[in-house]
Amino acid sequence: MIKPIFTEKSLKAAKLGNYTFRVEPRMDKKKIAAEVAEIFGVTVTGVRTIKTGGEKGRNARGRNFSVKASKKAIITLKEGEKIDIFEEGKK
Repeated sequence: MIKPIFTEKSLKAAKLGNYTFRVEPRMDKKKIAAEVAEIFGVTVTGVRTIKTGGEKGRNARGRNFSVKASKKAIITLKEGEKIDIFEEGKK
């Protein structure tokens, strides 16, 4: 499972050739690179990963909440290639 992340920071990085995706925590770099290459038809030259731990706590009303652990992957592509879903539309 790979989902693109669309934030101001990730779209700015996409202009420089670094694309950000949320991936399953058990996926390794080789599997992430293979899946991105298969889905988008691009050549992956680098993969960096970031793990975010789960979190438990209470909100302002005193109710318990929990956030599951997740993992992000920042993909670098071969020079001249891009992923079209990260292109911003003109206003």
